[in-house]
Amino acid sequence: MREWLREIRKAKKLTQEEIAKQAFLSRTFYVQIEKGTRNPSFDIARTIANVLGFSPSAFFTEEISDPFITAMRNSEMVIAHVDKDLRYTWIFNPHPDFDKNIVLGKTDIELSENEGTKALMLLKRIVIEKGMKLKEKITFPLSDGDHSYFVFAEPLYDNKGQISGCVTASMDISEL
Repeated sequence: MREWLREIRKAKKLTQEEIAKQAFLSRTFYVQIEKGTRNPSFDIARTIANVLGFSPSAFFTEEISDPFITAMRNSEMVIAHVDKDLRYTWIFNPHPDFDKNIVLGKTDIELSENEGTKALMLLKRIVIEKGMKLKEKITFPLSDGDHSYFVFAEPLYDNKGQISGCVTASMDISEL
């Protein structure tokens, strides 16, 4: 089951039928993709991703087992995409406090309201509104203590060249 896909669809308040129609797919085929019983081609993944406002790489990242992905999983780097409403549409390597299936479709404030999440949302909002790259050090209170991250953020564009959200890459620098 692609719980993350279902959560994004629900967060956008769309039915499976509406997604299928907008993606030019049969409802049956879309349901099979959402349930994980069928895998989309890259073109279909891109179409669904454009309808829902996330990166098509979300369909394929978990299946990749190359050295780069292994290195990333063992790092303290978090990569994420949010839509224009600052709701997570994709996340890779979140802190153990956050289950990626719960994070999708939610904003940082909905997950944990604190000064760190407020600063992160402001950074993302500025990136989306001004269409510019930014970087900032942000500290978050987590279950194992405060963690400081160096956060890089830049606009995320759809296939028409319009800003559809923001992508962040955050490196835990607490040990430095």
